[in-house]
Amino acid sequence: MRRQTVFITGTTGSMGAAGLRELLQRRDRFDLVTLVRPSPLNRKKMAHLAGAPGVTIVWGDLTCYDDVLACVSQADIVLHPAALIAPAADHNPAAARTINVGSIDNILRAIKAQPDPDAIKLVNIGSVAMTGDRLYPIHVGRTGDPLKPSIYDAYACTKIDAEQRVAESGLKHWVSCRQTFIAVPDTLSLMDPIMFHQPLETCIEFCTDRDSGLMLANACERDVPDTFWRKFYNIGGGANARITFVQLMERVYGALGLGTPDQLTRRNWFALRNFHCQWFEDSARLDDILHFQSMGVEEYIASILAESPWYVLLPARPGLRWLFANRLARYLVRRLVMQPMACNSRDSTGYWLKHDLQDRISAFFGDRQAWEQIPASWDSIRRPAFDDYQRLDHGYDESLEPAQWRLTDMQAAAEFRGGRCLSSTMSAGDIFQPLHWQCWRGHDFELSPNTVLHGGHWCPQCAPQVAGWDYDTEASHNPFFAQVWTPNHAPSESHFYPADCYLDVLQH
Repeated sequence: MRRQTVFITGTTGSMGAAGLRELLQRRDRFDLVTLVRPSPLNRKKMAHLAGAPGVTIVWGDLTCYDDVLACVSQADIVLHPAALIAPAADHNPAAARTINVGSIDNILRAIKAQPDPDAIKLVNIGSVAMTGDRLYPIHVGRTGDPLKPSIYDAYACTKIDAEQRVAESGLKHWVSCRQTFIAVPDTLSLMDPIMFHQPLETCIEFCTDRDSGLMLANACERDVPDTFWRKFYNIGGGANARITFVQLMERVYGALGLGTPDQLTRRNWFALRNFHCQWFEDSARLDDILHFQSMGVEEYIASILAESPWYVLLPARPGLRWLFANRLARYLVRRLVMQPMACNSRDSTGYWLKHDLQDRISAFFGDRQAWEQIPASWDSIRRPAFDDYQRLDHGYDESLEPAQWRLTDMQAAAEFRGGRCLSSTMSAGDIFQPLHWQCWRGHDFELSPNTVLHGGHWCPQCAPQVAGWDYDTEASHNPFFAQVWTPNHAPSESHFYPADCYLDVLQH
């Protein structure tokens, strides 16, 4: 059998690089093509592959159609993990849209320009950020749940838009896998003010970069069943990779000999809501097909200790533990490292409070009074159980196979979303043919039943990047959406965040 050609994007990033490393071990079965921006740093990163057999590096840009076409024209499979992510995406939402949406537009256009578009397989990587914060009691989710990008999350908005374009592309071999928090051994890369945007009780089902790369490579194998395609999946590490944010910090800081989170930070530096991540009810669906879940919490901690540079591991060295264990050392870490990230940056929660940025305070805390009531003690932080959660209703009879879906099912689903299904007919069992819908605001749009019911998508004109974050109003008209908004937002709250509110802090 001839070797297949894989076009993989984002190979200078964590997930794409991991996928490339895995595929390099399979050059007996795959030729590889990757598109890389010709920056000095990227040229240095890719130098070890110059002239490597079975590897073609195309220097160009995903936002340039001709560059993308040159790569797609060689490909049997397209793996697309590349994206501009937060916090960079939050600082430049226009660039995030150009890159994250523009790249998938170019990829889809290039695939459709091929002699047989249906023969090309596309693996699109979405994000857990698309569903926003899912704190207790809705901390366990599945595909088909409402999409709710957190307020100010430009990256999540672009990933929703990109996924919808993939799902409605009409291609026969596409899949969208929503990536969770990628746990990388390089802990220093995670040190950013954005870590304090995350509530301490956030439930995280991470996936390591190594397992993510394995998933990408396994999706290219010939034994992947036809039933894999035209679906949405959550990427997660499984039961052994489920942890809360505070527990993750406890394990990582402890392994590195730094102490405990309460010794290095203060509880009121962390937001109370409006981030993302959740545990997954359905992450096993993807692993059952692609067999990539190999690293849980213990394996991840071991990888940090095995792969971190020597200076990161100094506090964990037996001979130096006494030095870093004393109160003065931990005070200095808190004062010189953690506090500036939490309080001095324009991206930090402390900066918002100091400068009384009401919209940011409202989005991430509720109000200043809620922040003032955060206790100093860490004892009351919730550590939820996996099986103690509210399962969301998707508004139709989920015991039915998609082939059994009828127009009445679509009408019921639309009503549960506060709208209507305006189509008068539906081909039996055809879940990929777009239907005509209307949201409660009166916007008409077309989406397939698969995208609406299995993907959780709804009216594009009501999306935050178009209409702003008007979630209070949306929840009052849309029972489907209310399930992911009202549990963590008081009924008395009423605030609207306009679509151009991304940059208010940078403009302050």
